[in-house]
Amino acid sequence: MRSESVITMSDVRNAAGFRVQPAHCEHHGDFEQRVTQLMGREIVGRCPECEKAATAEREAKRQADETRQKREHMARKLGSALIPKRFADRTLANYRAEHEGQRRALAFCTRYVAAFEEIERTGRCLMLLGKVGTGKTHLGAAMANELMLTTTATAVYRTVGSVLQAIRSTYDRQSEQSEADILASLIEPSLLVLDEVGVSKEQPSEFELTTLFSIINGRYEQMRPTVVISNLQASQLRHAMGERCYDRLREGGGVVVPFEWDSHRGTES
Repeated sequence: MRSESVITMSDVRNAAGFRVQPAHCEHHGDFEQRVTQLMGREIVGRCPECEKAATAEREAKRQADETRQKREHMARKLGSALIPKRFADRTLANYRAEHEGQRRALAFCTRYVAAFEEIERTGRCLMLLGKVGTGKTHLGAAMANELMLTTTATAVYRTVGSVLQAIRSTYDRQSEQSEADILASLIEPSLLVLDEVGVSKEQPSEFELTTLFSIINGRYEQMRPTVVISNLQASQLRHAMGERCYDRLREGGGVVVPFEWDSHRGTES
């Protein structure tokens, strides 16, 4: 009777140009090391766990570089920092929550940041509305800062007044930016915090309404969330922004967080 030869997995590996041998990693212990034959040379494989860690580190660096480049590009478009210097130190942690209303507002803003990955997919907007000096701007800037520090998201804080002024400046023939450039820089970020909406008690101008709609609708179409801050009540905000803007903010579960307590400005130690 003719004997049959048994082909082992090692034979298959050797035929394919590599073999596996036992090895030891000082960080992860024993592992099977792959040794590949290439042009008469042996290339010895690394510990799989070390290789995984190195790959993760390279990916993290790539994402960090990409995020930095995106933020620098956006900052150049806006002509200044993404978050103004005055609000650069605003965080959720240093917001003073001394009563139930403040604690509820802080909790909601904290959850909004924590769930931002989901919020970014749905474009869910947030409106911080109520009295002057109640911490709305602090929380709005804090959310933007938190996202910039802990995620790859881009976030921009702007007042309506500064946006209108920037657009008017583009009408100068010597301007290096166009109105479209300004609008794009506000539509592009992962999160836009738009403050001082409806700050004037007068009838909003057609220019203001048109600009607000261009920004809100542009972000709405791209499903990008917007945080709107105003001293107005919800019913007044509808008038100050226009029906179309307000409806887009509310669509998809947009939420109003009321700030109904008295101003704490001048009472901080």
